[in-house]
Amino acid sequence: MTYADIIVDISHEKLDKSFQYLVPEKLKEEIQVGMVVSIPFGRGNHVRKGYVVGISDEPKVKGIQLKSVVGIENDQETTESRLIALAGWMKENYGSTMIQALKTVLPIQKKMKAQEKRWITLLISREDGEKLLEELSMTRFKARIRLLEALLQNENGKIETAWASKELGTTASVLRYFEEQGIASVESDEVYRNAVADAENIPHVAPAVLSISQQMAVDQILSEWEHPDPRPVLLHGVTGSGKTEVYMELIDKVIKEGGQAIVLIPEIALTYQTVRRFYGRFGDKVSVINSRLSQGERYDQFKRAKQGELQVMVGPRSALFTPFGRLRLIIIDEEHESSYKSENSPRYHARETAIHRAKLEGARVILGSATPSMEAYYRAKEGEYVLVKLEARFEERPLPRVSIIDMREQLKKGNRLALSLELREDLSQCLKKGEQAMLFLNRRGYAGFVSCRSCGHVMKCPHCDVSLSEHNGRKLICHYCGYETVKPDKCPVCSSPYIGGFKAGTQQIQQVVEKEFPEARVLRMDYDTTRAKGSYEKILAAFSRHEADILIGTQMIVKGHDFPDVTLVGILAADLSLNADDYRSGERTFQLLTQAVGRAGRGKKEGHALIQTYSPDHYSIQTAAKQDYEEFYQEEMGYRLLMDYPPAAHMMAVLGSSEDEKLLETAMHYLGLFTGKIYAGKDLHVIGPAPASVGKVKDVYRRVLYLKHENYDLLVRIKDRLEEYIEINSGFRKVNIQFDFS
Repeated sequence: MTYADIIVDISHEKLDKSFQYLVPEKLKEEIQVGMVVSIPFGRGNHVRKGYVVGISDEPKVKGIQLKSVVGIENDQETTESRLIALAGWMKENYGSTMIQALKTVLPIQKKMKAQEKRWITLLISREDGEKLLEELSMTRFKARIRLLEALLQNENGKIETAWASKELGTTASVLRYFEEQGIASVESDEVYRNAVADAENIPHVAPAVLSISQQMAVDQILSEWEHPDPRPVLLHGVTGSGKTEVYMELIDKVIKEGGQAIVLIPEIALTYQTVRRFYGRFGDKVSVINSRLSQGERYDQFKRAKQGELQVMVGPRSALFTPFGRLRLIIIDEEHESSYKSENSPRYHARETAIHRAKLEGARVILGSATPSMEAYYRAKEGEYVLVKLEARFEERPLPRVSIIDMREQLKKGNRLALSLELREDLSQCLKKGEQAMLFLNRRGYAGFVSCRSCGHVMKCPHCDVSLSEHNGRKLICHYCGYETVKPDKCPVCSSPYIGGFKAGTQQIQQVVEKEFPEARVLRMDYDTTRAKGSYEKILAAFSRHEADILIGTQMIVKGHDFPDVTLVGILAADLSLNADDYRSGERTFQLLTQAVGRAGRGKKEGHALIQTYSPDHYSIQTAAKQDYEEFYQEEMGYRLLMDYPPAAHMMAVLGSSEDEKLLETAMHYLGLFTGKIYAGKDLHVIGPAPASVGKVKDVYRRVLYLKHENYDLLVRIKDRLEEYIEINSGFRKVNIQFDFS
């Protein structure tokens, strides 16, 4: 027997339950997850539409009579059905419940009341209106006179009710008189909330004339699109090479063919400039989705998308699930960014999920970056993706000049400030010329590693190629294997007492800058200054208008922004991300530094960037200074191959959490034993369990088990077996287990 789990008419019912139905013999070979089916539902067995979310050979509850699926509605494939099929794929590949996957791809929101705009429309002729105005002028009804005058003065004989009330003092009784006398009517239109800030002031921009290299990139991509099953394209362009113009040219082609496009960006901070550029080119065919929008704004954007009133949706990760019915292109800008990976179950990656959605929709995928992820570049090298390069900046502008500042030497010179002597001198010159500067504080990974300020030595795990993290009680712990030691009082290499963690923040940097340069106008952009809605836009707009000379911030200021007057970029504490307890730390550092350096000299003036570091010889810093991705990739790939880290192999993290520490340790221990026993001899590497990077949050303990293998499908099968093992063992009922693939 075959059984189908079905969600009933998702647009109307709550996503809290699926119902199991019997699949008739005649439909067994045809029925699939994601299909739209007809089913009897409720006491009256009314035939309703449903969506198949699962298929099995066993009934959930034995001994009860199940209703049967009536039929498959092949002619009613919908956007929802394809998104449900995507949810099914996410459940299988990332490990979650179907409900969690469905809530991710179909974010059901409370229906919001539509906004209305009310209009007063003149019904009589102008000639009759003039006569009536003359008659009214002999009366004391001044409000009626003002309203009629306004209607006659308006070319269309139509004015907004709200304006009439505020400016003319029009009351309900005045409107009632005009309606009763047949002079005017009051009508209302549904008005969508516009999520694009200041949309009415964004000027239209004509299509740019592409450079030779940009046109070659477009032609190469279009050539791939001619194939029946086009591969994803990795557009690798140096910072400032004009990738966005290439995106817009491709989107324009898709729109002209009647299709729709999704543009993913990694940060809300990027939406200001990105959306303005797309809106200027495509007008109100463009909208935006992000977490800072109100419920009403989000509801309206999804409604407009579903009704086909939008052609382009811009936004971070969640925009991937925009309910477009004619989706033909998905662009993932800055595809290397870690924010494309979900931290909640299902722990999906937008890159792989976008590629799968594109297969379901018949769409194409473009991945763009100046610093591609190791995984994407590896697949491009292997031929799984098409590699398209933009190797020069737009209009052949030079890449910025880069200086590496050894902060160990600064300490020897008696400079204990976060700003090197060279950076202070360059800032002074920049301000004298009336140019702008950006100071980037690399806080990624700052929360735990311990280093020596005299020689730069970092305390690392002797068993793993990651730094040790500092915990309470002077403990240094490796979050990959559990190795533990005591924090030394002196550096084990040079015996310096200056050993500890990095404590400077953006606020302290701002204080130093304002003290050193009291004449400078300084803006700060970090978590604290961007909490309020619209704060990103206000800060970036002010800096763009030259209302500030120096912008200080964390990584949100160095991703994709384009300020032509910025000629100087200072990178403070480049080592922080380099020494994070993560095998990707070298990659993250190279990406951050290259992106930061790339903010300088994007206009017609030459740019200069200074990288302040305690590890000036590290290959990530050297290659970032040279803007040489290929050299970095070769060096980093050597380490990944040696250690069997992605993309040389695949890795699955089994994440456990519980309020009971001993129960959690026992549970994770048995998961490790079970895995090792069943898959012994299959070259499977089992590491841990060890404390998670943050071992305890809100009294909930966290542990992690790592599994590495070259075959991704094997890891998925292991995930399935572990889920079965957890399901039948009652000891796991007080332990939460999640799976994370990389």
